[in-house]
Amino acid sequence: MIGISIAALFGLAALCASVLWFLWRESVAAEEAHVGGLASRLGARTEAIILDVRNLLRDFDAAEEARCSPEHLARLQEAAISRPWLRAIGHWRADQRLCGVGFLHGRALKPPRADRIYDSGVIAWWPSEHTEVGGVQLFIIRFGDHDAAIDPRMLLELDPLGGRQAGLWVEGLRLAAQPWDAELPAPESLPVGLSVDTEREVVMSRFSHHDVLPVDVVAVEPLARFWDRYLRTLAIGSGIGTLLVGAWLYALMRYTRHRLSMATQLRHALASGRIRARYQPVVELDSGRCVGAEALARWTMEGGEMVPPDTFIPIAESAGLVHEVTLAVLQSLLQELGDLLRRRPDLSINLNLCPEDLKTPHFDQQLIAALARAGLENGAIKLEITERALVNTDTARDMIRRFRERGHQIAVDDFGTGYSSLSYLASFDLDVLKIDKSFVDAIGTGSATSHVIVHVIEMANSLGLRTVAEGVQTPEQVEWLRAHGVHYGQGYLYSPPLGAQDFIDFVAGGDVP
Repeated sequence: MIGISIAALFGLAALCASVLWFLWRESVAAEEAHVGGLASRLGARTEAIILDVRNLLRDFDAAEEARCSPEHLARLQEAAISRPWLRAIGHWRADQRLCGVGFLHGRALKPPRADRIYDSGVIAWWPSEHTEVGGVQLFIIRFGDHDAAIDPRMLLELDPLGGRQAGLWVEGLRLAAQPWDAELPAPESLPVGLSVDTEREVVMSRFSHHDVLPVDVVAVEPLARFWDRYLRTLAIGSGIGTLLVGAWLYALMRYTRHRLSMATQLRHALASGRIRARYQPVVELDSGRCVGAEALARWTMEGGEMVPPDTFIPIAESAGLVHEVTLAVLQSLLQELGDLLRRRPDLSINLNLCPEDLKTPHFDQQLIAALARAGLENGAIKLEITERALVNTDTARDMIRRFRERGHQIAVDDFGTGYSSLSYLASFDLDVLKIDKSFVDAIGTGSATSHVIVHVIEMANSLGLRTVAEGVQTPEQVEWLRAHGVHYGQGYLYSPPLGAQDFIDFVAGGDVP
């Protein structure tokens, strides 16, 4: 239950975090696309206006008509009318404005030292109190004997940034803002893209346009307005998140109910004796004589349904019932095959032990007591131990030693699928090595595994271990195994797992081909 609760908490936290992350990324991506597109258009527009005014002033400077003549003034007037951002165009001689057109006609703008003087001859004054006329700080460009006054407010016309405070910088100098007195961070203080100032609870964005002139646009708005704008996205995402959380809880409840139900049913099955043994014969390859069987746990539910071992064994392990399963199989085989084993001392039944069996106090005494009640010698039960059980070497080695001293043979089950090597097995007192079915299946295929089995057999023989091949299915496999010195085999070629009476009949049938 603790594990399930932790899984539920982690699952809910992961789902909520995923939904929030999704909502945030979607909102940020949409905002970046929107503001970035606007900023790019504003930058391109600003750049185009500045270059247009520069080229216009160059044309006026190169014109041959007399300055301040009606023709000259008409050209100036035409240029000013066709460009709504222009407030005035004037003609200068030295520091005197001789004539001009526009809203500032007759006014002489004489700001102090210029902000920029370019090699091309263009001189520029950025908006400041020195360029202010009628409450508007103008952007002034001069070339030759003409100048032009640009209203920077027109560069952010029609509120294109959707109510945000915004500013426009050209060559690192602030050219325009909305509102004009907005307190905005300098572009170089912000990363490109969107960023959040949690202390001030604002969302800030910076985008640049550097085709010809370095133009930067900075926008700032309250974080609450940012979320309000994406309320629909939030609502949709919250709905998706709620569905995901609901689905997770439903799946977890179903899984938990199933696991708890299966664990409860398994307890009842153990108590009512529904965990029984079935027996897969082990055959001597050279003679075809049956020398015993491996006892396999099987669970038949009250309705007759069979529960596969790969389903209920993990449940038994997680519920702490796997040792009870081992004892149930032992009790079943002693009840069903006790008479056979007393009559046939040359037979032995293999009992599978799990790592928990080797850790259970007094398990060896339980085994001795059960055999004594059945009137059987210890040698009637051969113990199969998985490689995984050998990892805890001190405990396993001590238990294995006691088993062998009492007459039990010890087999390592499914060799090659676990952790150990043959040199590692040499440190244990063992009798039999069972070769995993995956190696037997590879016989004659030419795969890498088919070559490994040869070395396994040779090294097992060098350690004095008898070998049993699992999963034998074809006569060709039998011939190959015989030729390479394998002693025993089990598999569907000989027989599937059998009930007690069928196994007794199988033994009574004599040798098999």
